[in-house]
Amino acid sequence: MPTDSISSEQTELKKGEKEIIVQIKDNYVQLEQSITKQLKMAAAKHHVTSGTFREDIWKSMFEQIIPKKFSIEQSVFIIDSEGGVSKEVDLAIFDEQYTPYIFRYGRIMYIPIEAVAVVIQCKSNNLSKKDLVKWSDSITKLNTSLKSITRMFASLATGEYAFDKDGKQFMLSENEGGKKPLTQTSTRPIQILCHTKEGSDKHIPPFDIVINSKNERLQISWLDVTKDPGEEDIPRWFDSLNHKNDDKEGKYRGVKSAFDDVCKKETRSDELKGALKLNNYKVFNDKEKKEEIGLLSLNFQLNQLLMLINNPILFPHKAYVDMFNNFCK
Repeated sequence: MPTDSISSEQTELKKGEKEIIVQIKDNYVQLEQSITKQLKMAAAKHHVTSGTFREDIWKSMFEQIIPKKFSIEQSVFIIDSEGGVSKEVDLAIFDEQYTPYIFRYGRIMYIPIEAVAVVIQCKSNNLSKKDLVKWSDSITKLNTSLKSITRMFASLATGEYAFDKDGKQFMLSENEGGKKPLTQTSTRPIQILCHTKEGSDKHIPPFDIVINSKNERLQISWLDVTKDPGEEDIPRWFDSLNHKNDDKEGKYRGVKSAFDDVCKKETRSDELKGALKLNNYKVFNDKEKKEEIGLLSLNFQLNQLLMLINNPILFPHKAYVDMFNNFCK
């Protein structure tokens, strides 16, 4: 085959590949428009059913961007091994791969905090800050337990049992000459608020992510977790999600963020610095980067965080056994 014919075919193939990518981007734009139209329909429905209809729409959206390893359930309660119970959670994204313990009572579902990666509150125009903070606090107060025993590749991970009674020094097992570090620390789920108040530009703390509609497109804002201007935020997200109790007095203080060693500032390449900023994970529909495709950006940003969060942590069977036995007393 002549060289010019091969070159022509390659050009056509590249052109076809580019068209596919453009079509995928266009599909996300159309999906955003479809979601916002459905949310408007939900607002117009009878008040008895509009809340459930609205949750269905948001659930369908997350199902299209969340990996299949996660399950998504509506109207659940989150519990911990200390007897804590959250307020009702509209949508919970959780991993059943290592934590298949879902406590059901009829249609009511209680999910252990160890399994939960994301909690979502779905609201309409009623954004009472007091109510939102109460809901968020009911999640924040829950604690993951580290009282787990699990076979690892080369040893047995004993979690919190490796600490002494004061929780500050590691206990040494027989035939061990050094300290045995924890494989993980106390984690927390990502908190998301989805609402239908049109055009609201302000981020609503204490939520990590706020999603609403504006001009028939999705508008997504993130909590600023950085401490200094220009600081990379992904290491801070890593610390926030994986080291919930590190700032508290006690047993988790000795565990350092992996980013402290792996991503030291003096050794970071320019490329790595760019990858450590969540703002650089945005996808745009124009060269000037003025029209963001919010849902496509969220796809990459949220899933990047899900690859960092240490959920589900090794399930603490004994902790839940103790909880039930103590409550029986």
